[in-house]
Amino acid sequence: MRDIYLDFNASTPVAPEVAGIMRHALETGHGNPSSSHWAGVPARQMVEDGRSQVATLLGCAPQEIVFTSGGSEANNHALKGVFFASGRDRPHFITSSVEHPAIAAPLRFLERLGARLTKLPVDGAGLVDPDELRRAITPDTVLITIMHANNETGTIQPIAACAAIAHEHGIRFHTDAAQSVGKIPTRVDDLNIDLLTIAGHKFHAPKGVGALYIREGLKLEPFIHGAAHESGRRAGTESAMLTSALGLAASLAADLAPMAGVQRLRDHFWDALRQAFGNGVVLNGHPGQRLPNTLNVSFVGRVGAEILSAMPEVAASTGSACHSGRVELSPVLEAMGVSPQVGMGAIRFSLGRTTTADEVNHIVARLKQVMR
Repeated sequence: MRDIYLDFNASTPVAPEVAGIMRHALETGHGNPSSSHWAGVPARQMVEDGRSQVATLLGCAPQEIVFTSGGSEANNHALKGVFFASGRDRPHFITSSVEHPAIAAPLRFLERLGARLTKLPVDGAGLVDPDELRRAITPDTVLITIMHANNETGTIQPIAACAAIAHEHGIRFHTDAAQSVGKIPTRVDDLNIDLLTIAGHKFHAPKGVGALYIREGLKLEPFIHGAAHESGRRAGTESAMLTSALGLAASLAADLAPMAGVQRLRDHFWDALRQAFGNGVVLNGHPGQRLPNTLNVSFVGRVGAEILSAMPEVAASTGSACHSGRVELSPVLEAMGVSPQVGMGAIRFSLGRTTTADEVNHIVARLKQVMR
């Protein structure tokens, strides 16, 4: 059996071009980027070139980009930075009920420090209602954070509309765009947002590097205190290797043309599953307003983890967790109102730019064998 990777929403392989620039940086960028001598200047140039490339992808100024260790740190910086800079005893945050743990967990921590939190419900497709958002705003609301696209279902939120409501009330808006970069447009002015998170390993950069976009004029408390790296916003010596890798990956991600082919292949996959299993398979997430590479389906009455365990050559993710013989429904599917009978059979297949029709057809054939 051949190995097939359909878990691109979890992590992506490092692009060959990105691996090449990493090797170059290891060989030539060993100096400290803060040093002004002959060894430090090339390293600083690599860092700033990477910053410019990320800024080009997002349509912002280079000085609005802060490098981080990944998406989780960027989310933590946005949320905690606003909290500590707010100057309020009980600042109010608004989020959705389907956020990634990198948003949900920091918000729970801030609640322990006195923050108040409102979680917006979602409909059966996983979408928030902008009118619900408007009703949730209070005079103490300091930040609204809603993910751009869901990591499990791929559902794309109405970010621009939600951000417009936030700005009507003078409130900052953050979006976790870890899943959307390289799949759909993520220009910050089009989204109308003030803070945006990206994670390198979601778009063919290595793990351990990401970035936070901070709109000019927005003041945040630094997440890491120390020296004046990243214009005083994030202490720690920058890695020329990781930042140049993120920059090149961002340049590659800016070309969204290949995603049209990925979407056609995903739709072929879904058509083949429906033909093979009829009403025994259902789609989770919005049928149209969804990432072009993401197919989250439930095999009704089955357990997703058991299906995948019977196909060890296929790398994909389940929407449920098994503990001591008990199936625990994904919090995202639960928030969407998916029944346990359906949700326990959920599998997320997330395609990439290198996925082939042969791979998809092989998985459909294997699923037929397993279901028998």
